[in-house]
Amino acid sequence: MDKPEISPRQVAAAIARGALFIDIRASHERASGQAESASAIEQRDLDRDPAQHLPERSREIILICQRGGRSLSSARRLAEAGYANVWSVAGGTDAWREAGLPMVRPELDPGSADFLERYSRHLLLPEVGESGQRTLAASRVLMIGAGGLGSPAAFYLAAAGIGHLRLVDDDVVERSNLQRQILHSEAAIGQPKVDSAARTLGALNPRTQVQAIRERVGPENIDALMADVDVVLDGADNFPARYLLNDACIKHAKPLVYGAVQRFEGQVSVFDAGRQRGQAPCYRCLFPEPPPAEFAPNCAEAGVLGVLPGIIGLLQANEVIKLLLGIGRPLTGRLLQFDALGMRFRETHLRPDQRCPLCAPGQAFPGYVDYQAFCASPA
Repeated sequence: MDKPEISPRQVAAAIARGALFIDIRASHERASGQAESASAIEQRDLDRDPAQHLPERSREIILICQRGGRSLSSARRLAEAGYANVWSVAGGTDAWREAGLPMVRPELDPGSADFLERYSRHLLLPEVGESGQRTLAASRVLMIGAGGLGSPAAFYLAAAGIGHLRLVDDDVVERSNLQRQILHSEAAIGQPKVDSAARTLGALNPRTQVQAIRERVGPENIDALMADVDVVLDGADNFPARYLLNDACIKHAKPLVYGAVQRFEGQVSVFDAGRQRGQAPCYRCLFPEPPPAEFAPNCAEAGVLGVLPGIIGLLQANEVIKLLLGIGRPLTGRLLQFDALGMRFRETHLRPDQRCPLCAPGQAFPGYVDYQAFCASPA
């Protein structure tokens, strides 16, 4: 038979005559409900060693997955391995549910059930899976800024299951922020941004711990803020903070996910010179000195398209997740520039400056400087 399938309504009769009914989905898929009477053997375990789980090759076996594709593949593999009577439920658990047949939920403690259901789409990705999701849950991210870039980045990092977000900002919510800073609402006007952000993120994902710190980042507190974090996300809107974060990340050997926006253009990169001396550039390799103020006005002076920080902030969040999981190719050594009006991305390759005063091989950390004065001096 080309397709060894049976309908959901035929399963009860098969079980009555002694068939073994098996749900081959992963545990996180079964957490939201499975067909009544089905036992659980994950597909990877069944395919790897079917004899261990199914010693009777002559017994009738019925497999079910989510939509029928995986169970059909496993049924064919079992047939090739000498199992004489193997069936796949057409349409899988979705068809079973649509037919109104009884469902049951596995007995799980509330925390495990929440974890498996909340992150079910991540758990389906081999590059993430349960171990990767546990890694995210154990991760700590320092975010400087709860404004235009920090808002979308924090939203998606919390949704993704980052265990600890250390959010630092000394500002309060203003009505002009609401055009782009989506962590905040009309009701939060006048309140500290970090408090508003913590409430919003807590409502989204109570599993993520948000440490709200209402401070302005500076040389006097940066070392304490860097303690125990895995990645730093730059959501700052000024050059003194950017140079400080770069220098601190080199000192503490932490990757820095950089983002910046102005008017209709934005850019993203990963500066990881602290861990990859001589191989990866730092922010100072790209910008040895800050530009004159007239060439780099801030958003309050030059304006910014409201959706632009959302696009750049999400790209930053993507880089953070890749770095934490060790997957994909981070933007290390690459500057990704985005033109919202032309809807174009452009990539520029960056090389480390072998004479950089901060990240050159063998260069001792020179200490923090007066970044306000440094950025106020002529370039």
